[in-house]
Amino acid sequence: MKPSAYSSIPVFKLYGEQHDWLSPDLLHCETISLRSRVHDWEIRAHRHADLCQLLYVHKGRAQVEVEGQLHVLEQSAIQVIPPLCVHGFQFSPNVEGFVLTLAAPLVAQLQARLGGSISALQRVASYPAGKDRHYLNNLFSVLQSEYVGAQPARDMLLQSLISVLLVWVTRQVMVRHESRQLPQRGREYLSQFNQRVETLFREQPSVEQLAHQVGISVAHLNSICRELAGRSALQIIHQRQLLEAKRQLIYTPMTISEVAESLGFADPAYFSRFFRRLTGTSPSAFRTDRTDNSSPV
Repeated sequence: MKPSAYSSIPVFKLYGEQHDWLSPDLLHCETISLRSRVHDWEIRAHRHADLCQLLYVHKGRAQVEVEGQLHVLEQSAIQVIPPLCVHGFQFSPNVEGFVLTLAAPLVAQLQARLGGSISALQRVASYPAGKDRHYLNNLFSVLQSEYVGAQPARDMLLQSLISVLLVWVTRQVMVRHESRQLPQRGREYLSQFNQRVETLFREQPSVEQLAHQVGISVAHLNSICRELAGRSALQIIHQRQLLEAKRQLIYTPMTISEVAESLGFADPAYFSRFFRRLTGTSPSAFRTDRTDNSSPV
């Protein structure tokens, strides 16, 4: 697909139709193959003045070119194309899916129902269907069947089905937005966790206890710690306890038992095993090997 100069891009109501959209409906739904087969599986670059389109590819392959950017859909996905975006498609002959076209007044109406906080249909984006592929295919199939039919309460059902679809797209937008916020949020959680470790490490706090205080699950806390600190939450606690043990062994005359007790170890023998497991040597040997000027870190 070679995009033409912007000024020469035709503004179609629907691709290949120069006349006005005469349907009283504010939407149009058809299978991908219905129109693309006629054009040898290629829809050349064009744009719609006041129409938003949702391309759902269920099976097969689609090359989607939007504003000069090429996207290849080889797995089930929904592609959002806002009004006035120059776009074109090239499909494999075995493609299965649907094209849903929504008029601007209907888009505005649907967005208002969602509060308008997230403009899911106003930015170019594709959303993989993933585990929802059969759900979405059924949804589009029912929508297309209802669109071409003339059953009672047709308009009401069409709006309901489109609302369900828009909720799905909006949720994908929210998930994508939240995932971009995770690094900063993760750093905030890690900072809170480290502060609590610093306050409570002498009390032998559990990971569960600290995760609860931070306000996240143990699994989430461990995931953040591994991603941002390179170790598990328990390892972070243990490293802080070990650092303090080294400091006391080097800079104080405290006995091994006193050091163990100060760090919340009820059994000095257990403290010694803990120290050896993390350093490869016993507390007494560590103390002997260090001079007063040595750094514990």
